[in-house]
Amino acid sequence: MAVFVYAENINGVYKKAAFEAVSYAKAVADKAGDTVTAISVNPTDASDLLYKYGALNVINIKDEGLKNFSAKAFAQAVNEVANGNIIVFPHTTDASSIAPMLAVMKNYSLITNVLEAPESLSPFQVKRRAFSGKGFMHAKAEGNGVIITVSQNAFGVKENAVSGSEEVKNLSVANEDTKVISHEQSSGKLDLKEAEIVVSAGRGMKGPENWGMIEDLANVLGAATACSKPVSDIGWRPHTEHVGQTGKAIAPNLYIAVGISGAIQHLAGVNSSKTIVVINNDAEAPFFKSADYGVVGDAFQIIPALTEKIKALKG
Repeated sequence: MAVFVYAENINGVYKKAAFEAVSYAKAVADKAGDTVTAISVNPTDASDLLYKYGALNVINIKDEGLKNFSAKAFAQAVNEVANGNIIVFPHTTDASSIAPMLAVMKNYSLITNVLEAPESLSPFQVKRRAFSGKGFMHAKAEGNGVIITVSQNAFGVKENAVSGSEEVKNLSVANEDTKVISHEQSSGKLDLKEAEIVVSAGRGMKGPENWGMIEDLANVLGAATACSKPVSDIGWRPHTEHVGQTGKAIAPNLYIAVGISGAIQHLAGVNSSKTIVVINNDAEAPFFKSADYGVVGDAFQIIPALTEKIKALKG
């Protein structure tokens, strides 16, 4: 029962999601009594980073035609080298678009948003998120093989070092479906999808000039910053920070929501967070119903005081 895993990289650099996917694949392989083979496209990072989490074999696909991302082309490339009947992907935007195409090519079952190691391998049964993160289900895959996507920050990154080997595979996959017009990438900030702590704020901040206190709190916590849809729509914050049903869906260990009412569209993007803390001066704000902890009060007093308290605790 060969286990393969797609180790996603951004501009050649592996992200936390890749290490989590490899960690998950290693857990599956141990249960199956097999090994892990990782696949990456045009990486620049060393394969040692994947050996660290259990990838015994690493296949590096080299293809100039895959410099620009295309789900179809990447699926074709992975299809050429992945001959296992269990293939693991991280549940990132790009990987989640490759996985279903690969499932069609191989005629495999597809299970997305997986949370835990499988309960059984034959048939393959595993717990996953369902209904936009509002519930869970135990999905069963029957057939030739299964492709899964692992929800970020669910399984965790687990070191399990092995002495691995690397193989370079030179391919030439047609990639004519995608034309890149422009490429914008934020720098110097934590990736919202991978952040373990997120501090988010809404219109309760009254204006973009008050966002300094949100960034100060995020800095002392080592957190990423986010915002509600109305805030990004009116230009207070960039759209890359918008979390919710029409923005980014995140699953941090801690989500702090400041001045956000908690509309159902926002909750759809954050309700997979392990712990939710809501700070709002409206005691009737809907978000409190979904919060693990709630503070009713003025954020302009609470946030600076909380930031100073955390700074003091850190010494």
